[in-house]
Amino acid sequence: MSRIAATFASLKSRGRKALIPYVTAGFPFADITPELMHGMVAGGADVIELGVPFSDPSADGPVIQKAGDKALAFGVGLDQVIEMVRVFRTKDNKTPVVLMGYANPVERYDIKHGAGQSESAFIRDAAQAGVDGVLIVDYPPEECVEFARKLRDHGMDLIFLLAPTSTDARMAQVAEVASGYVYYVSLKGVTGAGTLDVHAVETMLPRIRRHVSIPVGVGFGIRDAATAKAISKVADAVVIGSKIIQLIEKQPREKVAAVARDFLKEIRMALD
Repeated sequence: MSRIAATFASLKSRGRKALIPYVTAGFPFADITPELMHGMVAGGADVIELGVPFSDPSADGPVIQKAGDKALAFGVGLDQVIEMVRVFRTKDNKTPVVLMGYANPVERYDIKHGAGQSESAFIRDAAQAGVDGVLIVDYPPEECVEFARKLRDHGMDLIFLLAPTSTDARMAQVAEVASGYVYYVSLKGVTGAGTLDVHAVETMLPRIRRHVSIPVGVGFGIRDAATAKAISKVADAVVIGSKIIQLIEKQPREKVAAVARDFLKEIRMALD
């Protein structure tokens, strides 16, 4: 059982829902990420989604795009992100970490570090560092059967996005290869855009669960404790990203982790 699956099983046995914060690696300071991750765990995070900075994101709104641009300016790429996870693991061997990003950095990493037909340098190094899951926005499920198998062989899960526009056929395709959890994008748009329609989420999740047996997390548009609580009544996990990025963006270095921690404590209390 992967660390993600074990975490969700433990939460379910206690009647709790997962809190999954997202932050961009290397933001707002190049060396802050492991400390920030520990702060989020202290605030009640059950799983951490760590964004891999990329120059041309397709799913990220302006807030996360700006964070990614700043991290890239600091020289933060996939090599550095994997090292951040390794540093985090020196003090935390329990909290699952999911890398969220795009195909280009992963494939570039394999080329740079000597990928072979039977081995992915990215999979090898991510597993050794302590990564538990991978969400690559522009990897379609029909092209990922072998990639998913290799990840599972290394104890990692492949996570996919589903959207309000996803068809039943698409959900079935995702169900064949996904593990860990699936991430339901609650809005037609990019991260941080629009106002979340709780009723629409309540309507969609039973459809998803007819095809998907693993936990379902909901994100895009969750910005406060009230919305998180409402979503947690129907979802297995609540994902929050853009709001955290906004909160920590202007903080001095010594306050970044504490600000994230205190915000997540509010969300955690609402979920519980």
